[in-house]
Amino acid sequence: MTSRTALRHIVLAVPLLAAGLAACEGCRSSATPASNPTGQAVDPGPPTARLYLVSDLAGALEPCGCTKDQLGGLDHFGAWVKHEAVRAPAAVVASAGPLFFMDDAPAGDRADQDRIKADTIARVLRGLGFASFAPGDNDWIDGVPSFDKRAQDSGGTPILTDAKVAVRDVGPLRIGFVGYGQPAPGSPKPPVEDVVRRGFEEAKRQGAEAVIALAAVGRGEAKRIADAVPDLTAIVVGSPKSRGDSNTTAPQGEQVGSVLIVQGANHLQSVAVLDLYVREPLEPGHLVKFADGTGLELSRKRAELADRIDDLHTKIASWERDPSVAPGDVAARRRELADLEAQRDALDTRAPPAKGSFFRYALKEMRQSLGQDPAVQADLLAFYKSVDDHNRVAFADRVPRPAGPGQASYVGIDVCTKCHAAPRAVWNDTPHSRAYATIADQFKEFNLECVGCHVTGYEQPGGSTVTHVDKLKDVQCEVCHGPGSKHVTNPSDKTAIVAVPNPTLCLDCHHPPHVEGFDPALKIKEILGPGHGMPLK
Repeated sequence: MTSRTALRHIVLAVPLLAAGLAACEGCRSSATPASNPTGQAVDPGPPTARLYLVSDLAGALEPCGCTKDQLGGLDHFGAWVKHEAVRAPAAVVASAGPLFFMDDAPAGDRADQDRIKADTIARVLRGLGFASFAPGDNDWIDGVPSFDKRAQDSGGTPILTDAKVAVRDVGPLRIGFVGYGQPAPGSPKPPVEDVVRRGFEEAKRQGAEAVIALAAVGRGEAKRIADAVPDLTAIVVGSPKSRGDSNTTAPQGEQVGSVLIVQGANHLQSVAVLDLYVREPLEPGHLVKFADGTGLELSRKRAELADRIDDLHTKIASWERDPSVAPGDVAARRRELADLEAQRDALDTRAPPAKGSFFRYALKEMRQSLGQDPAVQADLLAFYKSVDDHNRVAFADRVPRPAGPGQASYVGIDVCTKCHAAPRAVWNDTPHSRAYATIADQFKEFNLECVGCHVTGYEQPGGSTVTHVDKLKDVQCEVCHGPGSKHVTNPSDKTAIVAVPNPTLCLDCHHPPHVEGFDPALKIKEILGPGHGMPLK
């Protein structure tokens, strides 16, 4: 018996033993969960192989941070993957859809910054056991040599339109990654089903016992792949391309025939997790058939609970910062949240099939509660410092455009304070007064994705630029009331300043995905006070 064959027998035996022990525990009435009244075992032990499957990461390192407990973050993903290594030691990461870049066209001033970010993503993925990916159009915008270099740095094999495959031993299970990624610009695009079918046959020829298709083609085309290649284990859905920072929601998993279709939310808001349990002898090239051990028929209930959970997370994060909300009310909503999460988790504790191999599938949200991986954090910090150093020099000579004839320019809050001391006192106690320090403390003051919402008059005539902020740091009066030079010159002119701003102005910065569930009519109350929208005491 070869060492690899011996390993396969040993590893396959562990889940069976664990399941047997769990079955003994399940015989005790006190150990029978309410969601599993039969008393059967609900914990089958470590999976034979685990796949962490990402859809449309699209250049997202982490969420903006304007609101607590936002979804996303490579540091949270890294912490969770490494924590789960105890339960799922045989695991890899794969992805479908745009990976390295957020947009499918060069980003102008942001191009160099985005290149540094793409290099960081590749480095982080290698540290997390990246196996393979089907790229989107976005991934080619920096040219073929740069794409090839990032693919190599990531450790992941790109799956394109040439039917080449990646075959990896994940524990004792040999998994083939096939599929359809968007090719370099100008390359031919053969029929999707033909490419995947040829890749599937090649993976079998190389001894794959489970075949996963990574498809950057959209969900409809992915279902057609399932019809054309019905012996696939699963298809990971990604988009052909993406643009902008808007977030998507993840559909629940479903089966087309016996092929599992999975898709996480973009920007790493959630990750699809596929656990494969093998209960039969493995033979290279002989495909394992996996039964549903999850209960995909409960997907609608899972989706309903997920929506309610997300809504509560957003509201609780807002209420915790609102002094008008009683702590007891927040605590009650936290208990409600815990109950909903328990209901959701209970749906995933059904007993495995009595015999035969099976899969378990779940969508895992990436939240702050998962922790932060120190290695990934170090990579992110290096990214932010590198971008700050680069942009400080690259934009050193970019000065604000002068205001035109008869056009007002920005004067800064210190000038406003000479006549408006009471509003200034209110402002001093708001987060707006610390907006610039918030990013400067994180080496993000010259980051083009951040600075515009943390200074006043950004890229406006007579305002500020990336490096020329001087008297316009923070979110000052003139963000809401408009540039003040004409008001200073003639205070009696009521048209020279916006006396009562429209609350919807807040949405210029406070919008998804930076802030979820933001109600400007309610939130504006947090920046009002005596002498600033309220009577003086």
